[in-house]
Amino acid sequence: MVALAFVSAFGLLLDDRVLVGAPIWYKPFKFAVSFIAYCVTLAWMLTLLPRARRAGWWAGTVVAVASAVEMALITLQVVRGRQSHFNNETAFDAAVFRAMGLTVVVLWLAALVIAALLLRARILDRATAWSVRLGSLLALAGAAVGFLMVRPTPDQLAAGDGAGIIGAHSVGVPDGGPSMAVTGWSTTGGDLRIAHFFGMHALQVLPLFLLALVALAPRFVRLRDDRVRLRLTLAASGSYAAVFALVTWQALSGRPLLTTDAPTLIAAAAIALLSAGATVLALRTPSRPVSPLPDQEFAARV
Repeated sequence: MVALAFVSAFGLLLDDRVLVGAPIWYKPFKFAVSFIAYCVTLAWMLTLLPRARRAGWWAGTVVAVASAVEMALITLQVVRGRQSHFNNETAFDAAVFRAMGLTVVVLWLAALVIAALLLRARILDRATAWSVRLGSLLALAGAAVGFLMVRPTPDQLAAGDGAGIIGAHSVGVPDGGPSMAVTGWSTTGGDLRIAHFFGMHALQVLPLFLLALVALAPRFVRLRDDRVRLRLTLAASGSYAAVFALVTWQALSGRPLLTTDAPTLIAAAAIALLSAGATVLALRTPSRPVSPLPDQEFAARV
């Protein structure tokens, strides 16, 4: 994936072709970078398994192989100058898209196996255990949003067998319209890629949040208590899940991410208030005193 990210970056510089409103090499570049973060995090999570390491190794290998196959197919279509996703214009394009769909299903099932192994694993630090468990479950939910994209749009249903493209990232507007810089997310309608991205990267965000708490613990005595870190991790996970639900609802309703309509603002305000309340409760004074440890001793224990 690192190699493909470099190849795609050169493609962005040297190849001026545009497909569906975006530089043609942007999709493989974006996917490669996303897979780098996803697979590195998943590999680290597998090291936390005290048992069933062989099952975890096989599941991780399936994820790696499925990812590589999907990226090879996306790159093939880029070289051919053809749309990779939702393309049924020719028999070959349809076969490539079906193969991509199969690799995604295989990858999702392998990630589900890893999530199940993490749920059963006895990880000593409870905050770490729940950050990886909830992160992996939210990542599965985010990946599952991709399955919503293959549904035909109303215009495609009206076209019947004549529709060469079946499925879309956008809801309520055609793909390739006005979009945000860098991300390419629609600014005029719903975009399922937002929820897809946000959910999948819970895999990195929640463990990184916990690592930040551990890094701050030498300065803040309250964070040295493992129960406080656990409560903060659970509060952050709940807030993340609520925002994921919000952006998914936004997309399915045909609303762009930065919309300011009343239902979206009310939902966002409710999430913010509940998150703030959960954080205050999580930081409440522990029932047992916390012994202030010297910085080096605390770091060694962590």
